[in-house]
Amino acid sequence: MLSIKNLTHVYANGTRALDNITLEIPRGMFGLLGPNGAGKSTLMRTISTLQSPTSGEIKFGDIDVIKEPELLRRTLGYLPQDFGVYPRVSAYDMLDHMAILKGVTARKERKDTVETLLNQVNLWGVRKKAIAGFSGGMRQRFGIAQALIGKPQLIIVDEPTAGLDPEERNRFLNLLAEIGENVVIILSTHIVEDVADLCPRMAVLAGGRIQLEGAPLDLINSLDGRVWRKAIDKDALEDHRAQFEVISTRLFAGRTIIHVLSDSRPGEGFEPVTGNLEDVYFSTLSASRRVAAAA
Repeated sequence: MLSIKNLTHVYANGTRALDNITLEIPRGMFGLLGPNGAGKSTLMRTISTLQSPTSGEIKFGDIDVIKEPELLRRTLGYLPQDFGVYPRVSAYDMLDHMAILKGVTARKERKDTVETLLNQVNLWGVRKKAIAGFSGGMRQRFGIAQALIGKPQLIIVDEPTAGLDPEERNRFLNLLAEIGENVVIILSTHIVEDVADLCPRMAVLAGGRIQLEGAPLDLINSLDGRVWRKAIDKDALEDHRAQFEVISTRLFAGRTIIHVLSDSRPGEGFEPVTGNLEDVYFSTLSASRRVAAAA
């Protein structure tokens, strides 16, 4: 169990990136959804001991993460949004080098670790290929392999599927699902489908605050009968925004499809629609922006 209590981080320029965050994250996949600039990467860097918070506490089991960062690092696997490698080094040699850095110094143990991980992430066939020649998806799978060295109990992945094509995204998510059965995995992303597909629990982070937390299915059910859809002309969008709580828009066949949150039919032309996690996410962001605008 990862326990975060009253966590706040204020940068030197006065930016409050995290504002009194409290979360309990159990074993399994946990989705952290939020737009760019919400504070997700700051939270991930703080949990992974790359920076210290202004105040608050983080505990992983019996480990006080802020006071004992070295203890957490022994059981942590971290795949940041951008990670650097030596591009001309082969996947095998790079993973071998990283295993040494993580303390796997015995030659046979290291060989077994590297070979097992390369097979697990389906990179054994390209183990001698330089990482510079890897596709984006292959690089992400290599990133997971290095994060798994030492059999960590807490794994953090930050925006792991951004830029991946659909096939690589599915392959990567399936790999995460296999890993996540027995450890704590935090999946930080702005891609709603990633959380919907994988995570039994989730939270929405916006403006440095936790805006919503729960099981995706429960959160979706909370919108039952409250989401309405209408096709409108593009130039009518602002009028509809002024009259209704428009939570999302998209173009379809030359028209604008809006989703509106309302306890009853908002008006003529609206039809009920079964809500999904995207509606949960957008309605939460809409509410947080209204609060911020009123402050």
